[in-house]
Amino acid sequence: AVQQGLRMGMILFIVSEIMFFFAFFWAFFTSSLSPVFKIGGVWPPAGIEAISPWGLPLLNTIILLSSGASDTWAHHAIVGGFKKDALLGLVITIIFAVIFTGLQGFEYVNAPFAMSDSVYGSVFFMATGFHGFHVIIGTIFLFVCAFRLYLDHFSR
Repeated sequence: AVQQGLRMGMILFIVSEIMFFFAFFWAFFTSSLSPVFKIGGVWPPAGIEAISPWGLPLLNTIILLSSGASDTWAHHAIVGGFKKDALLGLVITIIFAVIFTGLQGFEYVNAPFAMSDSVYGSVFFMATGFHGFHVIIGTIFLFVCAFRLYLDHFSR
């Protein structure tokens, strides 16, 4: 019964996160597909220089996907009983997460627009900010998991 409750709790948490981020995607797509007169009727709004998706955002996406691969490797190593490989996988994942967070901070500092620059800036900073917050919380969680793995708290 406890395992079933934990599983259902995790499912509900994931569903709530999907709905939370869906709201930001909805705001972005609604604003971009049907820009209102107040922002000039164009997307991105007049005076806003959009960040190219082929630079830093693409690099951060690759880093994020790579961290998922190294985390999956660590999980399979734990299940297989390979502690050193699991620890290495978690450390690599943590390094990827720290690099991701640093690059996102760099992107924020150098963004050619601010949160107050119409719906474009507010949706960008809210969506990416909450995602960055998730990555920071996940990094802390992974650090705790790596420390517990080092102390032999996990078994096959």
